[in-house]
Amino acid sequence: MELNHRNLSQMLETAIVAARLAGQRAMEEINFTKSSIKNGNELVTQTDARCQQLIIDRIKETYPDHGFIAEEGEGGGIFKQQPRSAERVWWVIDPIDGTNNFVHKIPLFVVSIAAMYKGEPIVGVIFEPATESIFTAVKDGEAQLNGRRINAGEDTINEFTSIALDSHLGKEVPGWACEIIRRTRTRVLGTAALEIVYVASGGLIGAVFTQLKLWDLAAGAVIAGTAGAVVSNWQGEKLFPIDLDNYEGQRFQLLAANKKVHAELLTLLKSYDL
Repeated sequence: MELNHRNLSQMLETAIVAARLAGQRAMEEINFTKSSIKNGNELVTQTDARCQQLIIDRIKETYPDHGFIAEEGEGGGIFKQQPRSAERVWWVIDPIDGTNNFVHKIPLFVVSIAAMYKGEPIVGVIFEPATESIFTAVKDGEAQLNGRRINAGEDTINEFTSIALDSHLGKEVPGWACEIIRRTRTRVLGTAALEIVYVASGGLIGAVFTQLKLWDLAAGAVIAGTAGAVVSNWQGEKLFPIDLDNYEGQRFQLLAANKKVHAELLTLLKSYDL
């Protein structure tokens, strides 16, 4: 498939419509949904599954032969459907990123949708229903928030800037995280996708995650990268391409930050021999 402006724009518009549909449904159900536990320690709701199906159904209307990787599959596993076309485009979906917040009726969550081609995200949409904020990007285009261009900025690490940490640090906070907490105004929002795009818009100068799955990061990575942020693993290596045919829910360490802060955080992480 040739990646031209026309087909990328069509993919983007499809993802925007799907994200808004799912976000609207989630907001309608936030005060009434029931939750359960999967895989021993992860919360899931009936709304997750309903929103995921809404997204898949909407995308299939336009792209019936594309593949899907999504968070909510049978028996606590992932949902995976192989593409049937030669172009082998995959859609990677998190219907509610921030499920713990959602379960507790805290409207701090997003819908995250990415289209991936040859193992790399080419379209990203992240919709925050509570604020009607929609972050978007296409590969080699520009990152936008509600139609206006955004960029990662050039703020540095200091006592007034913020870096996000994920919510899986464990009961004993590691030394590298203590250093970040000491030097910045740390944030833990409980939704990695939103934190990544806050890096894209300059609200956060960086975000450090210990164990994200593909649907947590795919859309945010293309948005942040297009906005001028650096997105890598903790060794400074590119995350993509990823072998989607063999992806079964493996986790990734991720570091997203503006260019100045990324280099400093990378040095910090390496100093702890992680």
